[in-house]
Amino acid sequence: MRRFAVSLLLAALLALPALASQQGTLVIRNWGEMDKCAREAQAAYPDYSAEAYAKRDARMKDCLARRDLPPRAPLAPEK
Repeated sequence: MRRFAVSLLLAALLALPALASQQGTLVIRNWGEMDKCAREAQAAYPDYSAEAYAKRDARMKDCLARRDLPPRAPLAPEK
């Protein structure tokens, strides 16, 4: 009886990832796409100057808009 309960519990735990909601899956995919945009912008403008921040923000904003993703807060310092 105890083995049956343990095997049932393990089967239930293994089935949990299959129960992920469609919205949760979409959010995780969008985070990955946003990370790709951030990596591309960082690779294009690796410097840590005010000009590089502004150019990086513009590139990030453009990338997010092309992929129909929500915008992020700018990194460039306010003047």
